[in-house]
Amino acid sequence: MPDPLRQLNELFAAILPANAFYRAKLGDVGRFENLEVFTSSIPFTTKDELAADHEAHPPYGTTHTFALDGYHRFHQTSGTRGKPLIWLDDPAGWSWILDNWEWVWRGAGVKPGDTALFPFSFGPFLGFWAGFEAATRMGIRAVPGGGLSSEDRLRLLQRSRATVLCCTPTYALRLAEVGESVGLPVSEAGVEKIIVCGEPGGSIPEVRARIESAWGARVFDHHGMTEIGPVSVSDHDHPDILLLRHEAYFCEVVEPTDGSPVPTGQIGELVLTTLGRYGSPLIRYRTGDLVKPVEHTGGFALEGGVLARADDMVVIRGINIHPSAIDAVVRSVDGIGEYRVEVDQRTSLPELRLQVEATDSVAVSLAQALRSTFSLRLPVEAVEPGTLPVFEVKARRWHVLK
Repeated sequence: MPDPLRQLNELFAAILPANAFYRAKLGDVGRFENLEVFTSSIPFTTKDELAADHEAHPPYGTTHTFALDGYHRFHQTSGTRGKPLIWLDDPAGWSWILDNWEWVWRGAGVKPGDTALFPFSFGPFLGFWAGFEAATRMGIRAVPGGGLSSEDRLRLLQRSRATVLCCTPTYALRLAEVGESVGLPVSEAGVEKIIVCGEPGGSIPEVRARIESAWGARVFDHHGMTEIGPVSVSDHDHPDILLLRHEAYFCEVVEPTDGSPVPTGQIGELVLTTLGRYGSPLIRYRTGDLVKPVEHTGGFALEGGVLARADDMVVIRGINIHPSAIDAVVRSVDGIGEYRVEVDQRTSLPELRLQVEATDSVAVSLAQALRSTFSLRLPVEAVEPGTLPVFEVKARRWHVLK
């Protein structure tokens, strides 16, 4: 069973005073007598603080506990909220990350001897590198699929006889479309499990159902961050529930506006402390992920997964709209390929409109579904297939005009 109080005291003893970032931020910290003392006395860490630290101390910042020559892993964040942050790991920290990814594989029912295909190039982000290495460490045959076309990846899927696919929800749907167009239907590919991450779709019932129907496979959601590591996986028996790895993280949910604790059953922002990444720790890190905690054995879980990003919400005529809510409605309507959302905030009354790769009649059906869901008239324009960008990793469908 997790013992967060012991783990927090061990973490602070290990990183202070050597870690310059937290030495400057926290000063001297004694042992915590209980978790309430920890949460009431230790301030949050924010991404803006990390960005300022990296800006002041390029290129790596000062969040390191050990000498830099002991760090052999280089990754960086996606930079969706500004300049990407470089994040380094020492061997022990990287091993801790792989431990967490092995927990994800086991949670999805993937076992040694299985074969898993990673159908894209990994880039500098941590997630899929860690997933790939964790797979090979636990005896899963990991097949790299970078540098290929989508059609070639489907043929690689056939040759490797992979039963597990690991990709974003968007790309799982994209591969299904390509399979239909080239006569390689993914429903006949033999894939049994799909682990999706990078976007919230795996915990959105409409998106999950669309992927499972196309592939004839079970979808498991997962989320994590380069600066945090692998955090969650779907409950095997309850796909709407996302389990957190409480053994590795001290998890809190707080009110985004004032940081006060959020009761079970209410939506708040996920805050995480990495309990085993001593070399590059984060303490009470404001993830920006909005979640709904629910009671679960061994610590709370998340109903509906990561619901949205706290900074992604837009307000259209008084209605709060998150990207995941739009995605759920789009995926509930048949006949839509890619889509793009444009939010025009250049006037006092912001407008939201969509372009969809679909027929005019399907666009009309989507507009009706959006109006039914949000009680708003949101313009929908039908465009020809192949008009809009396609994505292999994180989809970037929202364009905000300011």
